[in-house]
Amino acid sequence: MLNMFDKTKLPAYILRPTYIERVSPFIGKGLIKVLTGQRRVGKSFVLYQLIDEMLSRDPRTEILYINKELHEFRELRDGDELYEYVSERLKSGVPNALFIDEIQEIKGFEHALRSLLAEGRCDIYCTGSNAELLSGELATFLAGRHVEIQIHPLSYGEFLRFHGLTDSRESFLRYLRFGGLPYLSAIGLSESTAFEYLDNVHASILLRDVVAREKIRNVDFLETLLDYIADNVGNLFSANNISKYLKAQHIAMPVPTILSYLAALQKAFIVRKARRADVRGLKIFEVGEKYYFEDLGLRNAARGQTTPLELGKLVENAVFLRLVERGYSVNVGWLDGAEIDFVAEKDGSRLYVQAAYLIADEATAAREFGNLERIDDNYPKYVVSMDETIGKTDRRGIRQMNLREFLLADLENR
Repeated sequence: MLNMFDKTKLPAYILRPTYIERVSPFIGKGLIKVLTGQRRVGKSFVLYQLIDEMLSRDPRTEILYINKELHEFRELRDGDELYEYVSERLKSGVPNALFIDEIQEIKGFEHALRSLLAEGRCDIYCTGSNAELLSGELATFLAGRHVEIQIHPLSYGEFLRFHGLTDSRESFLRYLRFGGLPYLSAIGLSESTAFEYLDNVHASILLRDVVAREKIRNVDFLETLLDYIADNVGNLFSANNISKYLKAQHIAMPVPTILSYLAALQKAFIVRKARRADVRGLKIFEVGEKYYFEDLGLRNAARGQTTPLELGKLVENAVFLRLVERGYSVNVGWLDGAEIDFVAEKDGSRLYVQAAYLIADEATAAREFGNLERIDDNYPKYVVSMDETIGKTDRRGIRQMNLREFLLADLENR
């Protein structure tokens, strides 16, 4: 085996330089680099790019690559077998780099990684499709010795590049409809083909990363819950609200069960939660939160329609995804009874965003701009909508932007 890994066997890929830039400061450092994210968002291909990056820095680097989704690694079932497999293949006198794809499939992997890290014989990278990797296993055994880089579906800019499209209303509607799973660029964006793929991915994630891993018993309720979330994107709700809704449908489901199912969906990165917070001090409220889908296409696969009402939900979901993808911590703002769709914070700075399908009349404008006008600080404030023609783009310091422009903008340097 060439360099323990035949680079010529790497599949072709389209660069996603944002993630290489995020990992780059940690290459060669005594930290385990963990790439997390929903299945099929391209974590494996980011690993391939990292392999090329490391070999370009030092061609002597010995690459050891393990992909638990491949048949040849089926015998690596636990941490002891993993440690033995890796130890036998590390080379002396040259740099070694270990890459493990879908590491959560190896029981007790954290024990092997802890020992390998302590020995300092290899630079370690791994991917995982469950958020509990960091909140549980790794956090317990490797506190302070790992760094997480979250991999997301394609941003709108990446979607254009992967599909060979130019920015236009038609291209953007395709993005809202089909979402950002990278493999769609290989199979095309015809309605039937794309949604057959999205339906299969949706089912696979639910069964493997939610039902099987979390030992979910009531699969029908899980699907009902996911449909409820899809229908309520952009709405504040709580487990109590869901319980009351279910009772009206003659379905009895205790609140603790609802909370556990919501947590399972978040662990698998299917949905993300934005909690309600007071704008003045960002105090987190215990009641009221919003849920957004990690991928727009998978959300639409669950709903199966794109009406104007649905488009309004997709607009808000798309804004949320852009903020998260740029590394912001995102909450729903609350100020004297008025809701601010998003309060986003990063590196000690903040920005506020109101998202709307269209600013169709003065009443809508007064509501969207008015909520932001209540905020008396000088952080950037945006009203984002799908209006193609934006007239007056600044109102008392609040910038109105077309959604496509917002999703392509460098928010940190505006």
